[in-house]
Amino acid sequence: MTSQADPGPRPFDHRMAVFGSDEEFLAQALPFLAEGLSAPHEPPPVVIAAPGNLDLLRDALGPGTGDIGLVPHTEWYTGSAANAIAQGAGHLAAHAGPGGRIHLLMEPVWGGRAGRSPRETAEWIRYEALANLLFAPLATTALCAYDARIAGATIVAAARRTHPDTPVYEDPLRIAAELDAVPLPAPPADAERLPGPAPAAGAVRTWATVQGLAPADAEVFATAVAEAAAALGPLDRALLWADGPACVCELRPVRRVDDPLAGFVPPPDTAPGQGKGLWFARQVCAYVDVRDEPDGASVRLQYG
Repeated sequence: MTSQADPGPRPFDHRMAVFGSDEEFLAQALPFLAEGLSAPHEPPPVVIAAPGNLDLLRDALGPGTGDIGLVPHTEWYTGSAANAIAQGAGHLAAHAGPGGRIHLLMEPVWGGRAGRSPRETAEWIRYEALANLLFAPLATTALCAYDARIAGATIVAAARRTHPDTPVYEDPLRIAAELDAVPLPAPPADAERLPGPAPAAGAVRTWATVQGLAPADAEVFATAVAEAAAALGPLDRALLWADGPACVCELRPVRRVDDPLAGFVPPPDTAPGQGKGLWFARQVCAYVDVRDEPDGASVRLQYG
């Protein structure tokens, strides 16, 4: 008996499935899983989806569920969009076959944080677009599942532009530029200006506690601000203000920030537990908005 030859590297295969009923979900999910099970040099596929959809698959597959991984999507998508990228990269490093080979069926939590506000929705659309660049070197096959009953027509239409298997796919950097072209609200007149060339973590922590953040959350927010400021270098200014229950910090660095992927991957020269700048901030904040505009660069972090 001879083993099957390794087919060699292939590009990231980023697909999209839209469904409006349980039957439509199964009609797209089951062939995808069968494809993954028959793919050479791959571990069994993994489904990250709503618990109800996982139950549908269990019922449809019966004993055939086998080694297919079934993960509730609220356990996978536990924070920001950048956190989802880190989660995916970590899973591929630990469990995928050669070159990142694995089939992943992924259903973001559009009824939760991803769809909570226009700003966070935009950040998740950015994640879908930039995934085409971030995972380009890997041979992963991802099927992003969109429940039209939850995500809605506007989100589905935007997501189609981020998936290469649709007729309306567009360059990820163009989509990122469009999202950045939507102006941010100006800081409020009573925003607190932090003294010094860089914001002191202690001052940010104290301010966030006064705004009502729990001590542990205030510590995380202060660390995110300090890490981002350290990565950006000298600052023209740093502002703090409350936006409802959320805490916001805007950093205005002296230098420009012209990397659209800034902070989506950890710096290669830092060990776990050491400073990771914008990458750390993106993991823990609801969003981190990096702008490079004619009047200068700005980085806005929202926590909570």
